[in-house]
Amino acid sequence: MKKSILYSLLLCVSIFIVNSCQTSEGEAFVKGSADHIRKIATAVDDQMLINADNNQGNWLSYGRNYQEDRYSKLDQITKSNVDQLNLAWAKELNVSKGLQATPLVVDGVMFFSGPFNQVWAMDARTGEQIWYLDPQFDHDKNINLCCGFTNRGLAMYKGNLFMGMLDGRLISIDAADGSINWDIMTVPKGERYSITGAPRIVDGKVIIGNGGAELGARGYVTAYDTETGDQEWRFYTVPGDPSKPYEHPDLEEAAKTWNGDEYWKQGGGGTVWDAMAYDPELNLLYIGVGNGAHWDREWRSPGGGDNLYLSSIVALNPDDGSYQWHYQTTPGDSWDYTATQHIILADIEIDGAERKVLMQAPKNGYFYVIDRTNGEYISADNFVYQNWTTGMDENGRPIEAPGARYLDGQTHWIAPSSHGGHNWPPMTYNHETGLVYIPTANQAEPFVRTKSALDPGALGGGFEANVSLNNKLYWPAVMDSDPAAPPPMSQSGRLVAWNPVTQKEEWGVDQVGIYNGGLLSTTTGLLIQGDAEGMFSIRNIDNGNVLKQFDLRSGIVGSPITYEVDGEQYITILVGWGGYLAKLHKHVGRIHTGTVYTFKLNGTGTFPEKLPPHEQPLTAMRDDASHEAIGEGFNVFSRFCISCHGMPGTGHTATPDLARSTDAVYNNYNDIIINGTLSELGMPAMKGLITEDEIKDLKSFIFYSAEAVGDGMDPMAYITSIAEKQYAADQAAVIKD
Repeated sequence: MKKSILYSLLLCVSIFIVNSCQTSEGEAFVKGSADHIRKIATAVDDQMLINADNNQGNWLSYGRNYQEDRYSKLDQITKSNVDQLNLAWAKELNVSKGLQATPLVVDGVMFFSGPFNQVWAMDARTGEQIWYLDPQFDHDKNINLCCGFTNRGLAMYKGNLFMGMLDGRLISIDAADGSINWDIMTVPKGERYSITGAPRIVDGKVIIGNGGAELGARGYVTAYDTETGDQEWRFYTVPGDPSKPYEHPDLEEAAKTWNGDEYWKQGGGGTVWDAMAYDPELNLLYIGVGNGAHWDREWRSPGGGDNLYLSSIVALNPDDGSYQWHYQTTPGDSWDYTATQHIILADIEIDGAERKVLMQAPKNGYFYVIDRTNGEYISADNFVYQNWTTGMDENGRPIEAPGARYLDGQTHWIAPSSHGGHNWPPMTYNHETGLVYIPTANQAEPFVRTKSALDPGALGGGFEANVSLNNKLYWPAVMDSDPAAPPPMSQSGRLVAWNPVTQKEEWGVDQVGIYNGGLLSTTTGLLIQGDAEGMFSIRNIDNGNVLKQFDLRSGIVGSPITYEVDGEQYITILVGWGGYLAKLHKHVGRIHTGTVYTFKLNGTGTFPEKLPPHEQPLTAMRDDASHEAIGEGFNVFSRFCISCHGMPGTGHTATPDLARSTDAVYNNYNDIIINGTLSELGMPAMKGLITEDEIKDLKSFIFYSAEAVGDGMDPMAYITSIAEKQYAADQAAVIKD
């Protein structure tokens, strides 16, 4: 008997060494096999998610735990040995549209999503692919995407993975083999919604929101049964058509904060496209609500109003989706100041008493500390430069600065920009320091009151998609004279260590771009982040000093995770430059293919080759277009193209520079633009939205821009020249009409 026990023990150890596991019934199976994955993934239930802090070796949900603090107690990698940290393995994925996802890891198996909703399962120790899923995103829906082709992550529960699709579907995936269990459409047929955010799991329900506020969406969040996909409840964030019954009683109160009938005709906005957190003790689900449609309150709600629940944090009962309380960060939002940014739950001491708080740094530039039990305002202060307010009143309502609502017909440079003082890349809360670490952005943007209805000529993502950005270069501008204000056309980032009690910055590190990766902190005093320049940095959490740094070739927008397998601690980051802000800016000489990098102490992996910088030459094609045609071409470009491609000739974007295409591309412009022959690469078909004459003018503008850049024209002289040509085109159009 003893010999048999000893033999079984030795066998178990040997099986463990060769990457095998054993069931409680004694059946041995290989780690990473379908049987192994089915067992470990099925174990991820409500209690495991609630007790994630007691299971530090895994990364079970988007923010690691329900508090979404992205803080790890794993202590093998420390300040004293981080110099020994090295690559364990790297896996190139042959994707080029951006990797934003936070991977999930359970018992050494890693799951993550990528562009166009591709999904991978890998051995977290070696990078060996276990399975791959392409759920076939419908590229005809490219036209509905405001902000790129990326996905921020998966949810896991009782053996299955859940993902929101770019085309509005929610799918359930068998974690063991990547097969699809069920597939449901979560958005109205024919309307311009999309999903990029990660689902959340609460008590057997998978909860998902959506995006598309500028494109006519009416925001809501929905809970579905994880087993069947049946809808459990839906909470609308803004009221709909007042001639119809309200879907839930609190919408009747919300409707009192809106005016006119434009808001519900335009959809209203208020999409829940990212942040959620859950408190199991209070049984409250917290959602972050987005901006309005139209951006300008005076177009969507003439006469004012707070327009609830736009730009708000809303607490719901996850059992039935019923409203509990709200706090609005930006009443009557007119700047795309969403409150969809990362929400963190923590218990902190304020004025000698421990408070259950919710913390958020939304787009509007203020850091908020809110009592999460009842929505009571505790404190707020700006963590980046802002000029839309003069401060906060005692109730936490912003005191708007004169001219902030840009109602005088002039272009006002307002900070933060619509990209926000902080966008979606997650923060981290470190329990040792008591600080929140934020990837911030410093940028101003030209806002102007221009009505742009959703009509057949308005394309999502362009300036005619119910936004309020200046697309007339000749209009007068109101500038901010404060020396601290970000100069027009400039942009920069800053990693900020923020004290939520004193509402002050403790330290900060300047960064080149406004778009840098999410953050992870550890109990051993490490702060980990990738940046737009492709540097993956492990910093001293006390002062931001770099302790170890790796050049990972491409800009980084994903968020790192750490986990433990077979007694070893690992750190993983997905690297692939993409997403809305990445489309407009790049800070490396070449965008490399998307890659998964994993590190451990004394790792012996080989880094993929870093290729030399490369830029396509400017086109030599020219035409003899008039000034009016070139100016009209800029109007077409600003309406349809600039939000993805940036200004032609700059070479600063991750998407193709339109002044650097091949002759074959220009000769096939009509097919590419109208018929969508490159839709699988992300270029949407615009049939019915743009005419062949407009495409001809567009090419004239692009050829002129290529010539100007090639001749070394001063940038301001170029902008002045385009402004003159745009004015001539607009005057000619007025005379023609």
